[in-house]
Formats: sequence, C-alpha cells, structure tokens
Amino acid sequence: MENLLEILKEKTEKLYLGGGLDKIQKHKEKGKLTAWERIKYLLDPNSPYTEIGAFAGDNMYPNDGGCPNGGVAIVMGYVQKRLCIIVSNDATVKAGAWFPITGKKNLRAQEIAMENHLPIIYLVDSAGVYLPMQDEIFPDKEHFGRIFRNNAKISAMGIPQISAIMGSCVAGGAYLPIMSDYALIVEGTGSVFLAGSYLVRSSIGEVIDNESLGGATTHSEISGVTDNKYPNDESCLDAIKNIVDKFGDTPKAGFSRIESQLPLLPTDAVYKNLPEDRLKPYNMLQLLDSIVDKDSLEEYKKDYGKTIICALARIDGWAVGIVANQREVVKAKKPGGTQEMQMGGVIYSDSADKSARFIMNCNQQKIPLVFFQDVTGFMVGSRSEQGGIIKDGAKMVNAMANSVVPKFTFVIGNSYGAGNYAMCGKAYDPRLIYAWPTAQMAVMSGASAGKTLLQIQEATLKGKVVQLSENEKNKLLSEIEQKYNEQLSPYYAAARLWVDGVIDPKETRKIISMGIEAANHNPDIPKYNVGVIQT
Repeated sequence: MENLLEILKEKTEKLYLGGGLDKIQKHKEKGKLTAWERIKYLLDPNSPYTEIGAFAGDNMYPNDGGCPNGGVAIVMGYVQKRLCIIVSNDATVKAGAWFPITGKKNLRAQEIAMENHLPIIYLVDSAGVYLPMQDEIFPDKEHFGRIFRNNAKISAMGIPQISAIMGSCVAGGAYLPIMSDYALIVEGTGSVFLAGSYLVRSSIGEVIDNESLGGATTHSEISGVTDNKYPNDESCLDAIKNIVDKFGDTPKAGFSRIESQLPLLPTDAVYKNLPEDRLKPYNMLQLLDSIVDKDSLEEYKKDYGKTIICALARIDGWAVGIVANQREVVKAKKPGGTQEMQMGGVIYSDSADKSARFIMNCNQQKIPLVFFQDVTGFMVGSRSEQGGIIKDGAKMVNAMANSVVPKFTFVIGNSYGAGNYAMCGKAYDPRLIYAWPTAQMAVMSGASAGKTLLQIQEATLKGKVVQLSENEKNKLLSEIEQKYNEQLSPYYAAARLWVDGVIDPKETRKIISMGIEAANHNPDIPKYNVGVIQT
C-alpha cells in the first residue's frame, strides 16, 4: 500500500504542473494565476475540498502531446462557506483547448452541480475546441454543444452560475460565460468573441486587433456582454467571492446528521487490514471500522447472505446505508441443516436478495447509500443457475438502479463484470465514484481473460491449420495478460472518467461527508418505485 500511495502522490503532484514548468512560466509572465492558484484563491482557507476528474486524460492522446488532467481542474469546495463546483481551465495545456476528455470532464462537473443544486463557477481560459480532433468533440449529444444546453438547463433550475473570463474565450465557447448569471472579465488578458481577428480578416476583410474586437473595455463599456471588468485575476476572484457571499439559503433534503464521532480504528489502519494480494481474503468489517463513526454500525440480516454486508451507520455524523462485499470465505446454512461454503467477493442468490431488500428500506427511510466494491461477480455454475441467480441478481440491480436517495461508490479492490453493475458502477448514476489505488476494473480478472482470449485465438488458428507450441502459447498468453492488466489499473479508469479519481483511502470519509452535504442541497427526491420485481 505504501508503494501504491507513493505512486498516487507523485502522479497527483504532476497534475499541478499542467503543461509543464515552461508553460507555467510563460502563463505567469502575462500576469495570470495558474488554474490551481485561481481555485485555491477562491476556496475558503483551510477548508476541505474534493477534486473531480483527477487523472482525466492520463496517458491519452500521445500523438497530440497529451492532455494532462483533461486540461481543466475541477473541485467541489467551499466559497464563502457555500459548497460550490469550480471549473478552472488550464491554459498551460494546449492553451486550454478542449480535447474529447475535456468535454466529458466539464459535463461531469455540470452533472454534479445539477444533481445536487450546487452553484457552479467557471474560470474561463480556453482556446476552444482542439481542431485536430473536432470530430470527436464537436457534434454529438454528449459533446461540446451539450455544455451550453446544460447552461440553459442549470439556469432554468435556479442554480447560480458565475463565469470569469480570465483568458481566451473563443467561438462557441463564448456562450458558456455569457449564458451564466454573472459574466466578469479581466482587463488585458480576458477576451471573448465568436471569431478572432485572423478569422474576421479572412472572412469579411475587417482589420482589427483582438482587444478592440472582444476585450474587457469593449464588452463592459460598449456591448454590455460582460458585467464588469477587473484589473487582475485576484480582484476578479474577489468579486466572485462577494457575489457568492450574498446567495440566500435554499431548502434541504433533510438527510439525518448528528454530531460526528471518530471511527473505532484510525483511518490508516486500512493500509494493514487490506492485503496486497487481491486474491487473499480479509474482513470488510475491519475496513469499515476505519471509516464509520464509532459504535454507529448496525448490521442488517448479518447471518444471512453473508458475502454482502448491509448495514446502517453514520459517517461524519451523516446517516448512511452501507452495501459492501465481504471478502472472507463464509458458511451459509441451507434447508435440511446442510451448510455451503461461499467465496468472499462473490454475489450469491441470498446476498443479492438481502441487498435488494436493504436498498429498498434505505429508499423508504431517506437514507443515502454507500457501496464498497470488491467483487469478482455473481456465482456461476449449474447449482446457481438452477437456484435462480439471474433472477435474484436482477432484483438487486432493479432496486439499486431505481434508487432515489443519493448513491456513492468506492472501488477498493476488484470490480468485475456484472458485480460492478449490481454494486452501483458508473452506469448507475452514483453521485460520486472513486477508486482506491488497489482497485481493478474490467469484465473479468487478467488471468481469466488471458486464458479465455488464448483459447479463442487457438481455435481461430486451428481453423487455419496452425498449431501453437507450448512456448508460443505461453508467449501469447503473457502478451494478452500484459495488455489486459494495463486496462485493469485504476488510473486507466480515472483517465476515461469511469471513476471521479483515485484517492488515498483516508480521504473516503471526507468525500462521503461532502457528497451527502452536497446532495442535501437538492430537496427534490422522487417517489421510490422499482417497477416489476423479479421474485
């Protein structure tokens, strides 16, 4: 775990460097703060914050020079004691141009703001769409245009939006700040226009410089496009603080919270209680003892369906319902006094049945759900199939998918196949989803996938009358497993925003607490309806 945390620390520190020290130096020579300096200036001193989409774009787009952190820094944090989403373009990464992953990350920020009714602050410094990849970011439903659609929807929902134009703001991107409730601009560095001076000259023959075309004076004194101009980044950010400070309070969802208690075990006890070997069993309850408030955990049906732990608890004072995979081998009693050994991390019919009932209870009682994934999938084989595992699994997925209370997911170990789905993977709308450095996400394990893919390739070659030697088989298996194992990495998942980031396990409590606080700002909880239950 120490090695994995050191890798996490090194990779996280690189995020603050954006496009590199040279680019940062040139950026600051213009009198501008970096993307992260702007965020830190806005946030309340010594207040917690959670980064959204850390490692987006990690090791992606190598032929285009990469796009570290998706070219945009996004956090959920406190501005004037008000929980907000802050989106800060990083102009040191390709002048803040939008790669496909940049668009996906910005949409994720808006999604979180909409789900939780949180004010959103855009710190704009972007050259617009990255033209060499325009076909992957411009025209589709979840591409660049969706941002402005969301601007309109967010406004209609009554959620505040504030934009600060702190650098370039070009073409279609110009609509983002101007569709916000407040549009501020920094003199000398901020500019906003549908077409820059070069394009204006080539298209209509007008010769004009960018400042006269769309600078702070033009838009604050002549066009009225922006509200006010400010001499530097700091004064513009101060104005944002002054605006947020005046927001009135809003109705709350009313999730239960009492005074917080520290966990029974210190948070770093997780490091020794979670084995390095992903096949080795361990007791999930020991990990929970480092996360939940002391003496708050109340197990539901603890002697039934024991490969999934269902429990009510409190985390930083917030009431939660926990659904967690138990990784110990357990004994399950069966009719007639017989016993069955059940493998940890596997979902059986009884554990799926229990989980479905527990999830429905939490929805009835307005208790947010937290899922801890270390799951290899559902039990397979004739005995399970004849016992109706698909039916029971469908019941669990149904109850979870239709959940109306906020859901939060943490991938702490394996996350394979349909187990990922049943335990509230990304496709099931968790409000936040994070991975620990020990996480692995895929359809199946590397070893299982390697053997399956090798058998398929062998069968294909046999059809062409080609016979592989044992050495050739081993070499091919090694190549398959190596490629597959790269895709198992939590950073591979974070790069593609399958998870919102990779975190130190000790951050888990803070993220859950901030996540529920955010969710509490949205009082609109629909009636719970699971439709047809597969009995």
